[in-house]
Amino acid sequence: MTRVGVIGLGDMGSGLAKNLIKSGFEVTGFDLSQVRMTAFQEMGGLPAASVAEVGEGSDAVYVMVMNGDQAKAVILGDGLASTMKQGGVVLLTATIKASEARDIGAGLDGTGIDIIDSPVSGGFPGAQTGTLTMMAAGSDDAMERSKQVMEAVSKVIHRVGDDAGMGQTVKACLQSLIGSIFSATFEASTLAAKAGVTGETLFKVFSTSGAGCGITNTALENIIDRKFEGTGSHINTMYKDLTIAMDMARELGVPLFTAGTAMQLFQAGKTKHPSGDNWVVTRVMEDIVGAELNR
Repeated sequence: MTRVGVIGLGDMGSGLAKNLIKSGFEVTGFDLSQVRMTAFQEMGGLPAASVAEVGEGSDAVYVMVMNGDQAKAVILGDGLASTMKQGGVVLLTATIKASEARDIGAGLDGTGIDIIDSPVSGGFPGAQTGTLTMMAAGSDDAMERSKQVMEAVSKVIHRVGDDAGMGQTVKACLQSLIGSIFSATFEASTLAAKAGVTGETLFKVFSTSGAGCGITNTALENIIDRKFEGTGSHINTMYKDLTIAMDMARELGVPLFTAGTAMQLFQAGKTKHPSGDNWVVTRVMEDIVGAELNR
Protein backbone atom coordinates (compact mmCIF):
# COMPACT_ATOMS: atom_id res chain seq x y z
CA MET A 1 0.00 0.00 0.00
CA THR A 2 1.79 3.12 -1.21
CA ARG A 3 -0.90 5.53 -2.40
CA VAL A 4 -2.50 7.54 0.40
CA GLY A 5 -5.12 10.29 0.34
CA VAL A 6 -5.86 13.07 2.81
CA ILE A 7 -9.19 14.89 2.90
CA GLY A 8 -8.97 18.11 4.91
CA LEU A 9 -5.62 19.90 4.86
CA GLY A 10 -5.95 22.26 7.82
CA ASP A 11 -3.79 22.34 10.94
CA MET A 12 -4.17 18.60 11.50
CA GLY A 13 -4.55 17.27 7.96
CA SER A 14 -1.54 19.20 6.68
CA GLY A 15 0.55 17.48 9.35
CA LEU A 16 -0.72 14.07 8.29
CA ALA A 17 0.13 14.85 4.68
CA LYS A 18 3.60 16.18 5.52
CA ASN A 19 4.60 13.10 7.48
CA LEU A 20 3.14 10.69 4.93
CA ILE A 21 5.16 12.37 2.20
CA LYS A 22 8.23 12.30 4.43
CA SER A 23 7.76 8.56 4.85
CA GLY A 24 7.83 8.03 1.10
CA PHE A 25 4.13 7.63 0.31
CA GLU A 26 2.51 9.09 -2.77
CA VAL A 27 -0.07 11.44 -1.24
CA THR A 28 -3.13 12.89 -2.95
CA GLY A 29 -5.12 15.54 -1.12
CA PHE A 30 -8.20 17.70 -1.27
CA ASP A 31 -9.41 20.74 0.65
CA LEU A 32 -11.98 23.41 -0.13
CA SER A 33 -9.34 26.09 0.59
CA GLN A 34 -7.12 26.91 -2.36
CA VAL A 35 -4.51 28.35 0.00
CA ARG A 36 -4.25 24.99 1.75
CA MET A 37 -4.15 23.15 -1.56
CA THR A 38 -1.27 25.32 -2.74
CA ALA A 39 0.66 24.70 0.47
CA PHE A 40 0.01 20.97 0.10
CA GLN A 41 1.35 20.95 -3.44
CA GLU A 42 4.44 22.88 -2.37
CA MET A 43 5.26 20.18 0.21
CA GLY A 44 5.17 17.53 -2.51
CA GLY A 45 1.53 16.44 -2.47
CA LEU A 46 -0.64 15.73 -5.49
CA PRO A 47 -3.73 18.01 -5.49
CA ALA A 48 -7.05 16.47 -6.52
CA ALA A 49 -10.05 18.26 -7.99
CA SER A 50 -12.55 16.44 -5.78
CA VAL A 51 -13.00 13.98 -2.95
CA ALA A 52 -13.97 11.29 -5.46
CA GLU A 53 -10.68 11.83 -7.31
CA VAL A 54 -8.75 11.27 -4.08
CA GLY A 55 -10.57 7.98 -3.61
CA GLU A 56 -9.90 6.87 -7.15
CA GLY A 57 -6.14 7.21 -6.74
CA SER A 58 -5.67 5.98 -3.17
CA ASP A 59 -5.39 2.67 -1.35
CA ALA A 60 -6.01 4.39 2.00
CA VAL A 61 -7.54 7.78 2.75
CA TYR A 62 -7.34 9.86 5.90
CA VAL A 63 -10.47 11.91 6.60
CA MET A 64 -9.67 14.91 8.81
CA VAL A 65 -12.72 17.16 8.58
CA MET A 66 -14.51 19.13 11.29
CA ASN A 67 -17.79 17.33 11.98
CA GLY A 68 -19.94 14.28 11.33
CA ASP A 69 -21.98 15.78 8.51
CA GLN A 70 -18.79 16.60 6.62
CA ALA A 71 -17.39 13.13 7.27
CA LYS A 72 -20.54 11.47 5.94
CA ALA A 73 -20.53 13.67 2.83
CA VAL A 74 -16.86 12.93 2.16
CA ILE A 75 -17.07 9.18 2.68
CA LEU A 76 -20.54 8.00 1.63
CA GLY A 77 -22.66 8.48 -1.51
CA ASP A 78 -20.73 10.32 -4.20
CA GLY A 79 -17.66 10.57 -1.97
CA LEU A 80 -14.90 8.06 -1.39
CA ALA A 81 -17.31 5.11 -1.47
CA SER A 82 -18.07 5.84 -5.11
CA THR A 83 -14.48 5.58 -6.35
CA MET A 84 -12.28 3.66 -3.91
CA LYS A 85 -11.49 0.11 -4.99
CA GLN A 86 -12.42 -2.94 -2.94
CA GLY A 87 -9.77 -3.51 -0.31
CA GLY A 88 -9.33 0.22 0.26
CA VAL A 89 -9.28 1.62 3.79
CA VAL A 90 -10.85 4.82 5.10
CA LEU A 91 -9.03 6.16 8.17
CA LEU A 92 -11.52 8.33 10.03
CA THR A 93 -9.27 10.58 12.12
CA ALA A 94 -11.78 13.41 12.50
CA THR A 95 -13.44 13.66 15.91
CA ILE A 96 -17.20 13.13 15.51
CA LYS A 97 -20.02 11.47 17.45
CA ALA A 98 -19.71 7.73 17.94
CA SER A 99 -23.19 7.30 16.45
CA GLU A 100 -22.07 9.14 13.32
CA ALA A 101 -19.03 6.87 12.97
CA ARG A 102 -21.31 3.84 13.32
CA ASP A 103 -23.56 5.25 10.57
CA ILE A 104 -20.55 5.63 8.30
CA GLY A 105 -19.43 2.08 9.05
CA ALA A 106 -22.89 0.77 8.22
CA GLY A 107 -22.90 2.81 5.02
CA LEU A 108 -19.69 1.12 3.87
CA ASP A 109 -21.03 -2.39 4.48
CA GLY A 110 -20.98 -4.37 1.26
CA THR A 111 -18.70 -1.96 -0.59
CA GLY A 112 -15.50 -3.88 0.07
CA ILE A 113 -14.05 -0.73 1.65
CA ASP A 114 -12.89 -1.00 5.27
CA ILE A 115 -13.05 1.72 7.88
CA ILE A 116 -10.69 2.31 10.78
CA ASP A 117 -12.32 4.65 13.27
CA SER A 118 -9.24 6.33 14.71
CA PRO A 119 -9.54 9.83 16.15
CA VAL A 120 -6.22 11.22 17.34
CA SER A 121 -4.74 13.16 20.24
CA GLY A 122 -1.72 15.42 20.22
CA GLY A 123 -3.13 18.51 18.56
CA PHE A 124 -1.30 20.69 16.08
CA PRO A 125 2.20 19.89 17.43
CA GLY A 126 1.55 16.15 17.31
CA ALA A 127 0.16 16.29 13.79
CA GLN A 128 3.06 18.35 12.47
CA THR A 129 5.76 16.21 14.12
CA GLY A 130 4.15 12.84 13.38
CA THR A 131 3.79 11.97 17.07
CA LEU A 132 0.01 11.63 17.40
CA THR A 133 -1.71 9.10 19.63
CA MET A 134 -4.28 7.09 17.64
CA MET A 135 -7.36 5.42 19.16
CA ALA A 136 -8.04 2.87 16.43
CA ALA A 137 -11.02 0.56 15.99
CA GLY A 138 -11.07 -1.71 12.95
CA SER A 139 -10.77 -5.27 11.72
CA ASP A 140 -7.54 -7.23 12.11
CA ASP A 141 -7.05 -7.24 8.35
CA ALA A 142 -7.61 -3.50 7.91
CA MET A 143 -5.31 -2.70 10.83
CA GLU A 144 -2.53 -4.88 9.44
CA ARG A 145 -2.82 -3.45 5.92
CA SER A 146 -2.79 0.11 7.26
CA LYS A 147 0.01 -0.35 9.79
CA GLN A 148 2.72 1.53 7.92
CA VAL A 149 0.34 4.29 6.87
CA MET A 150 -0.67 4.82 10.50
CA GLU A 151 2.86 4.58 11.87
CA ALA A 152 3.92 7.37 9.52
CA VAL A 153 1.80 9.92 11.43
CA SER A 154 1.82 8.61 14.98
CA LYS A 155 3.94 7.77 18.00
CA VAL A 156 1.45 5.43 19.67
CA ILE A 157 -1.37 3.36 18.15
CA HIS A 158 -3.94 1.96 20.58
CA ARG A 159 -6.27 -0.76 19.34
CA VAL A 160 -9.50 0.12 21.17
CA GLY A 161 -11.98 -2.11 19.39
CA ASP A 162 -13.13 -3.75 16.19
CA ASP A 163 -16.15 -1.67 15.18
CA ALA A 164 -16.64 1.90 13.98
CA GLY A 165 -17.71 4.10 16.87
CA MET A 166 -15.37 2.68 19.50
CA GLY A 167 -12.54 5.02 18.56
CA GLN A 168 -14.86 8.01 18.90
CA THR A 169 -16.18 6.71 22.23
CA VAL A 170 -12.68 6.56 23.73
CA LYS A 171 -11.87 10.00 22.28
CA ALA A 172 -14.97 11.51 23.91
CA CYS A 173 -13.84 10.18 27.29
CA LEU A 174 -10.36 11.59 26.72
CA GLN A 175 -11.64 15.02 25.69
CA SER A 176 -13.86 15.25 28.76
CA LEU A 177 -10.66 14.94 30.82
CA ILE A 178 -8.50 17.25 28.69
CA GLY A 179 -11.16 19.97 28.62
CA SER A 180 -11.46 19.75 32.39
CA ILE A 181 -7.68 20.06 32.89
CA PHE A 182 -7.60 23.07 30.58
CA SER A 183 -10.39 24.77 32.51
CA ALA A 184 -8.75 24.13 35.87
CA THR A 185 -5.54 25.66 34.52
CA PHE A 186 -7.42 28.74 33.32
CA GLU A 187 -9.00 29.16 36.74
CA ALA A 188 -5.72 28.71 38.60
CA SER A 189 -4.06 31.25 36.30
CA THR A 190 -6.75 33.81 37.03
CA LEU A 191 -6.49 33.20 40.77
CA ALA A 192 -2.72 33.71 40.60
CA ALA A 193 -3.10 36.90 38.58
CA LYS A 194 -5.51 38.41 41.09
CA ALA A 195 -3.23 37.39 43.97
CA GLY A 196 -0.18 39.05 42.37
CA VAL A 197 1.76 35.90 41.47
CA THR A 198 3.90 36.19 38.31
CA GLY A 199 3.35 33.88 35.39
CA GLU A 200 6.97 32.72 35.44
CA THR A 201 6.69 31.68 39.08
CA LEU A 202 3.45 29.83 38.47
CA PHE A 203 4.88 28.01 35.44
CA LYS A 204 8.02 26.90 37.30
CA VAL A 205 5.96 25.50 40.17
CA PHE A 206 3.23 23.88 38.06
CA SER A 207 5.61 22.31 35.52
CA THR A 208 7.75 20.66 38.21
CA SER A 209 4.86 19.49 40.38
CA GLY A 210 2.49 16.55 40.15
CA ALA A 211 0.13 18.80 38.18
CA GLY A 212 2.70 19.36 35.45
CA CYS A 213 1.88 17.71 32.13
CA GLY A 214 1.81 18.63 28.47
CA ILE A 215 -1.75 19.94 28.71
CA THR A 216 -1.16 22.16 31.73
CA ASN A 217 2.28 23.36 30.62
CA THR A 218 1.22 24.27 27.09
CA ALA A 219 -1.87 26.14 28.28
CA LEU A 220 0.03 28.05 30.95
CA GLU A 221 2.88 29.02 28.61
CA ASN A 222 0.44 30.45 26.09
CA ILE A 223 -1.43 32.32 28.82
CA ILE A 224 1.61 33.99 30.37
CA ASP A 225 2.99 34.88 26.93
CA ARG A 226 -0.48 36.22 26.01
CA LYS A 227 -0.70 34.04 22.90
CA PHE A 228 -4.42 33.65 22.37
CA GLU A 229 -4.61 33.22 18.59
CA GLY A 230 -2.67 31.36 15.91
CA THR A 231 -1.27 28.59 18.12
CA GLY A 232 -2.99 25.80 16.17
CA SER A 233 -5.58 25.03 18.87
CA HIS A 234 -8.71 26.94 17.88
CA ILE A 235 -11.38 27.08 20.56
CA ASN A 236 -14.06 25.73 18.19
CA THR A 237 -12.44 22.29 18.14
CA MET A 238 -12.29 21.71 21.90
CA TYR A 239 -15.75 23.18 22.34
CA LYS A 240 -17.09 20.76 19.72
CA ASP A 241 -15.33 17.84 21.40
CA LEU A 242 -16.77 18.74 24.80
CA THR A 243 -20.28 18.91 23.36
CA ILE A 244 -19.74 15.43 21.89
CA ALA A 245 -18.68 14.13 25.31
CA MET A 246 -21.68 15.75 26.99
CA ASP A 247 -24.08 14.36 24.37
CA MET A 248 -22.72 10.87 24.91
CA ALA A 249 -22.98 11.28 28.68
CA ARG A 250 -26.60 12.38 28.37
CA GLU A 251 -27.43 9.39 26.17
CA LEU A 252 -25.84 7.02 28.70
CA GLY A 253 -27.18 8.77 31.79
CA VAL A 254 -23.72 9.63 33.14
CA PRO A 255 -23.30 12.91 35.06
CA LEU A 256 -20.15 14.80 34.03
CA PHE A 257 -20.02 17.68 36.50
CA THR A 258 -16.50 18.90 35.74
CA ALA A 259 -16.68 18.43 31.99
CA GLY A 260 -20.05 20.20 31.97
CA THR A 261 -18.50 23.23 33.66
CA ALA A 262 -15.59 23.10 31.21
CA MET A 263 -18.01 23.12 28.27
CA GLN A 264 -19.73 26.23 29.63
CA LEU A 265 -16.40 27.99 30.14
CA PHE A 266 -15.45 27.17 26.57
CA GLN A 267 -18.87 28.41 25.46
CA ALA A 268 -18.13 31.74 27.17
CA GLY A 269 -14.73 31.94 25.50
CA LYS A 270 -16.11 31.01 22.10
CA THR A 271 -18.86 33.63 22.37
CA LYS A 272 -16.62 36.45 23.62
CA HIS A 273 -13.54 35.65 21.51
CA PRO A 274 -14.67 33.61 18.46
CA SER A 275 -11.28 33.87 16.73
CA GLY A 276 -9.31 32.74 19.76
CA ASP A 277 -7.60 29.52 20.72
CA ASN A 278 -8.35 27.41 23.81
CA TRP A 279 -6.38 29.62 26.17
CA VAL A 280 -8.57 32.64 25.41
CA VAL A 281 -11.07 31.32 27.97
CA THR A 282 -8.66 32.75 30.56
CA ARG A 283 -9.34 36.25 29.28
CA VAL A 284 -13.03 35.88 30.07
CA MET A 285 -12.21 35.17 33.72
CA GLU A 286 -9.49 37.81 33.84
CA ASP A 287 -12.02 40.40 32.66
CA ILE A 288 -14.29 39.44 35.56
CA VAL A 289 -11.62 39.87 38.23
CA GLY A 290 -9.72 42.75 36.61
CA ALA A 291 -6.28 41.13 36.52
CA GLU A 292 -4.18 39.29 33.94
CA LEU A 293 -1.29 36.88 34.20
CA ASN A 294 1.92 37.88 32.45
CA ARG A 295 5.28 36.16 32.42
